[in-house]
Amino acid sequence: MENHIIRKAIPADAKFISLLAKINFSESFGNLFVSEEELRQYIDKKFSIEKMRNSLLKKENVFWIAYAQTLPVGYAKLKKDIPVPDTDYIEAAELQKLYILKDYILEGNGLKLKIDFFEEIQKLSIKRIWLKELHTDQHALNFYKAQDFHKHHTQSFTIGKEDFVFNIMMKTF
Repeated sequence: MENHIIRKAIPADAKFISLLAKINFSESFGNLFVSEEELRQYIDKKFSIEKMRNSLLKKENVFWIAYAQTLPVGYAKLKKDIPVPDTDYIEAAELQKLYILKDYILEGNGLKLKIDFFEEIQKLSIKRIWLKELHTDQHALNFYKAQDFHKHHTQSFTIGKEDFVFNIMMKTF
């Protein structure tokens, strides 16, 4: 297994996180967009370096970045104090992103890296974590189930002209 490290991200990592986010979003959701231009516009706006830097500076956000040797291969973003949507669960945090480059996952190292991210998250002593996962991404859903997340409900989300259905999954510690 290739050596990797995970560390908390700093504002100087914004350029790497921006690039990783753009690649991963395009790989994960690009085929669901009818318009390539709409996909590009969304990615450029949502994952700009400036937006990532500003997000890294917010105290409610915790970012981690993962490196294989000296190359950034993934990142995770947790947003603290975000209630679970459509529930009474107020004390919670949202795992907004857990991205690992596809090629790195295909080499067999992605699962270990995802598990290591969860070890870092658990160090924060958060009682409940929730996330949104595309309801058709069975690979990701199976991973989160293996990490003791359970489906709570579904939620729709629109990007431009495209509609998506996400499972809201939750884990209590």
